[in-house]
Amino acid sequence: MSDVLEVLPVGEVEPVARVYGQPLEQMPLDLYIPPDALAIMLDAFEGPLDLLLYMIRRANIDILDIPMAPLTRQYLDYVEAMRASNLELAADYLVMAAMLIEIKSRMLLPRPKLGEGDEAEDPRAELVRRLMEYEQMKLAGQNLNAMPQAEREFFWVETLVEKSLLVRLPEVSVDDLKEAWMAVVRQAGLNKHHKIGREELSVREHMGIILRALQAKGGFVQFETLFDPDMGVQGLVVHFIAMLELGREKMIEITQTEAFQPIYVRVHQGGAESGQESA
Repeated sequence: MSDVLEVLPVGEVEPVARVYGQPLEQMPLDLYIPPDALAIMLDAFEGPLDLLLYMIRRANIDILDIPMAPLTRQYLDYVEAMRASNLELAADYLVMAAMLIEIKSRMLLPRPKLGEGDEAEDPRAELVRRLMEYEQMKLAGQNLNAMPQAEREFFWVETLVEKSLLVRLPEVSVDDLKEAWMAVVRQAGLNKHHKIGREELSVREHMGIILRALQAKGGFVQFETLFDPDMGVQGLVVHFIAMLELGREKMIEITQTEAFQPIYVRVHQGGAESGQESA
């Protein structure tokens, strides 16, 4: 409605209404207004406790000392207005109204003391406890709702990351190498012959034997196939030391396809020529 006072010409009557901008000088005789056309819009509450807490906070009342008479009267007025519009919705509120009336009645009656020096139990104690717990849960819910939420304050971003085609073989640990060596020693012990003699063994010579065997077979060679049980324990020890020396000098590669799988050996790239010279 405009705050400017409109002055009508003399003899002109102000229209009672305007329909689509056209003035209507008198109400229609056949105008029908349905009963539900005019409805009282009440504040929405989540339940009886929410309504009680709203009334207490609006009146600035101490929740530990609730005046039951005015609170019950205001509550019943609200429930009565609610029943006029939605009877099913007012069912839970009627239960709380009965509870408020009961508390009010108990407060009017004398309360017997439990013992000497003990104060009588306050009939409002249970209601106060429920209101305080409800207020805590309501504040916690409001805090959670205020936190940023996906698809509301922010959106998830997805990126496509291509996996590398390079297969990285797992490194051979010292324990894996030790287990493979012990298996070779056990196999040699089964074919051991009792021979007495003295033999001088050369680590460099066995390094050359290993390199020639790897070059002859080409590619990866299984670890156990490089050891001949007929060498005896002494020969196997020197042969194993030669292999460790080749690995230390980066002349061979010791690897495996995956953890706990057989160990394989091959000539290191660029290391074959140097191995032949050293042999």
